[in-house]
Amino acid sequence: MNIAVIGTGYVGLVSGVCYAQLGNQVVCVDKDPGKIGILNAGGIPIYEPGLREMASANRSAGRLTFTTDLAGAVRGSDIVILAVGTPPLPSGEANLAYIDQAACEIAEAMNGYKIVAVKSTVPVGTNERIARLIRSRTDQPFASISLPEFLREGSAIHDTLHPDRIVIGADCPSAGDTMVQLHRPLTERIVVTDIRSAEMIKYASNAFLATKISFINEIANICEKVGADVTRVAEGMGYDQRIGPAFLKAGIGYGGSCFPKDTHALIQIAGHVDYEFKLLRSVVEVNRDQRFNVIRKLEAIFNGELRGKTVAVWGLAFKPNTDDVRESPALEIIRHLVDHGAKVKAYDPVAMSNFRGLFGHGGGVIWCKDALETARGADALCLLTEWDEFARIDLGLLRQSLNRPILIDGRNVFHEESLLGTDFIYYSVGRPSLNQGAKEQMPVLQF
Repeated sequence: MNIAVIGTGYVGLVSGVCYAQLGNQVVCVDKDPGKIGILNAGGIPIYEPGLREMASANRSAGRLTFTTDLAGAVRGSDIVILAVGTPPLPSGEANLAYIDQAACEIAEAMNGYKIVAVKSTVPVGTNERIARLIRSRTDQPFASISLPEFLREGSAIHDTLHPDRIVIGADCPSAGDTMVQLHRPLTERIVVTDIRSAEMIKYASNAFLATKISFINEIANICEKVGADVTRVAEGMGYDQRIGPAFLKAGIGYGGSCFPKDTHALIQIAGHVDYEFKLLRSVVEVNRDQRFNVIRKLEAIFNGELRGKTVAVWGLAFKPNTDDVRESPALEIIRHLVDHGAKVKAYDPVAMSNFRGLFGHGGGVIWCKDALETARGADALCLLTEWDEFARIDLGLLRQSLNRPILIDGRNVFHEESLLGTDFIYYSVGRPSLNQGAKEQMPVLQF
């Protein structure tokens, strides 16, 4: 099939490359000539494992091209996939300005029947809105499709090529059949439904996953009070098929471009129909507060005084295997430390540049080149992103680097066996603190 993908962010770029991998002719479009220049030169403007190699192979095979010419891409395609950004407005609602603009440009370029599929995450009713925009600007025939995405940054290629399910919202049966045919090589689990239900499936899925994360973090906080181990609790819960083990890993909360944006947007969607989504509001509140457990533990350790202390931070991306720092817990944690007089040393394997650009703060942060340099001379180390590099660190070398052996593990990366016999004063999330002798010397935060 001939496919145009409008937008080369995470969703659009990964989707376009993977559609080409399936043997389709794909042209990816973006308004940013700099981004298209990088892509045409063989580069990738985002960090996603395996994406550069797959894009290069499909470009060499002649199945994948990149352009700023939206009109030309639309005219040469049978299917046009909208994957432009829908960033949050201050109210929490999705900003539809970019997708509206793209829809108008698609309409003006149409030269015959097209299937217009919306892969961007949009509020319920947006596909109808886009269809009206297109219809008002062209008399060419087209079909409107909702095609929500469910990929995860860091494993986006695997999620695209091996999806749990494909959801297709279609009011036109023939267009729905075409989209089923396009995705049939990926899975037999294809849900074809009406457009509004497809739009809601995306929001409901992300809201439920966010709820699981906040729930297990609340359980972790209780575990710390009663002396239970949240990892054992989650394991025992996960064997229940009604619950499942996924997203039951305690930590410092979710971040990124999807969960924060989509939970706020769903709250706004509910509000527009006079419904208060109390559960989801609580999920958001729990997640916002969870990251500050790191701060509370530091304040307890240092008797409430952070000023003059050197704190090492491992991990700036919101999750491993991505350079995305949007809504990363590290942003608020580091800002709080700097604002309260601490000196911060920070490192991330791939997200340093993006974080520094978004951080927008004054002095107080030393940007380091590796994990051990970051730890050198620090009074405490906070692990905020579970990169494999950190899990594999030589604990002996780490101990030599630190000024004081204080390790706050915000992602429960380290295991008790590896720390026994050391003098590390170790604090994790929802697990009993280790090293009783050290605990007698240092205050332990009680929730």
